[in-house]
Amino acid sequence: MKWSVFTVAVPDLSVEQVIPAAAEAGLHGIEWRCAPRPAEAKNQPPSFWGNNLCTIEPGTAPEVLEGLRGQMREHGLDSAAVMPYLKVGDMEAAEKVMRIAQALGAPMMRIGVHGYNRSRPYSELYDEQMEYVAKLVPLLKQYGIRGLIETHHMTIAPSASAAYRIASSFDPEHIGVLFDPGNMVFEGYENHRMGLEMLGPYLAHVHVKNADVAAARENNGPKLEWSPLERGFVRWQQVMGDLTAVGYDGYCGVEDFSGVHSSGDMLRSFVSLMKELAHGAAARQEAGSAGGNSR
Repeated sequence: MKWSVFTVAVPDLSVEQVIPAAAEAGLHGIEWRCAPRPAEAKNQPPSFWGNNLCTIEPGTAPEVLEGLRGQMREHGLDSAAVMPYLKVGDMEAAEKVMRIAQALGAPMMRIGVHGYNRSRPYSELYDEQMEYVAKLVPLLKQYGIRGLIETHHMTIAPSASAAYRIASSFDPEHIGVLFDPGNMVFEGYENHRMGLEMLGPYLAHVHVKNADVAAARENNGPKLEWSPLERGFVRWQQVMGDLTAVGYDGYCGVEDFSGVHSSGDMLRSFVSLMKELAHGAAARQEAGSAGGNSR
């Protein structure tokens, strides 16, 4: 497996600064946050979804993108993906991101998925989603990009099975699933091994974060909040074992929103943890295979 960072998680680093920081930490790739930066936010302190300095804006000039690609090449890094915030049906915005991904040499991009808030029937949202993806596929093929459906709470794809229901109607060469166990803490949890087995060739990417119960309560019930990777409902040792078991060898991208570590420390601790967990998963799998063949 390979390690990457989704730049939403390092809002205090510029797009130029994240490249040497990622290389120094031992990462293999970068997932670029792609979104407008509102003028009013640029005077605010850096934040994940506000004044995020590590953001590529949709109107970024091609020569700037080529420059970033060259810097990544010099540091031995790849563009793992481009992560925009697209709306279902907005083909113009989707194609702009495809051009950005192509310029950066990124093989994947996140596509729009309908939100779900009980205001419209799932069946209507699903039909619109399928029409949208069907229109995207020829463009994705044209640009040589794979579209990602992320498992995300408050959407019509909160679980592996819900994402699979959308993706499975299309060629996995062009449409895949971004498997996010941290999001599934909030909504959509299924046995991770079962979900990964279900996805099969549609498993395209993994995000790494965690969430736990907050001290405060919400609506007279438990409230969840983002937590450090090693603490929370996601048992990353088990998830890494499950990924190893299904033969996954793609990117695992950190998206730590806990705010516990500085950006540099977060990247270094992520790589250290992932290497430890991957080594342990491989050793357990090898021991299990040896035990099964002991007769």
